[in-house]
Amino acid sequence: MEKTPLGTSVGVDDPFDYVERCDHVTDDGKCRYAFECEERRSSVRSSGRSPRDADPDSTFFQTLRDRDYRCPVVTDAGPDWEWADCPHFRCTNRSRECIRCGLEEVRMAHDDARPLLEEHHLSYRASANGGTNGHPEELTHEITVYLCRWCHAKVHDSFARIDDDANPPPEALAAREERRSQELDELGFDSAADRYRDS
Repeated sequence: MEKTPLGTSVGVDDPFDYVERCDHVTDDGKCRYAFECEERRSSVRSSGRSPRDADPDSTFFQTLRDRDYRCPVVTDAGPDWEWADCPHFRCTNRSRECIRCGLEEVRMAHDDARPLLEEHHLSYRASANGGTNGHPEELTHEITVYLCRWCHAKVHDSFARIDDDANPPPEALAAREERRSQELDELGFDSAADRYRDS
């Protein structure tokens, strides 16, 4: 099972099994990262400096420029790459529920209460060249999902797995229902006459 840099479990054998799509892929299947970096490279080039000063990964940008910045993983004809092949891949799961037990987030406006869901990193892969810019553990493939804080603790503190057949624990259900009750109370309407009748 995959581990964090501290040696605790992340609860999966293959983090890429939980990828919905890369954060950089636009709705029309283009790579936003490559396009924006190419724009930066153009501005560096116009200032008289070498485009390599903007980003040394020229092979990646050349490949995507030749493809009109279309992501090689989500092509209509079928993938030419896997997510793991892309040096700039990053994924944050957009589903706002625990991927282990299904508990849904209930956020309270104007409240500093701890969220029911927490980000959980499935992949801590360091870059192949040992990092850049003096950071030996710079991450390249960060894969992030959401777990409720109770499942999060179980996954990190034991051998619990993300794909366990789990139900929300009673404490999680109680916390969610308490927040829903607060939401309903806030949606209630009292007329000004009723609110200020005794004052």
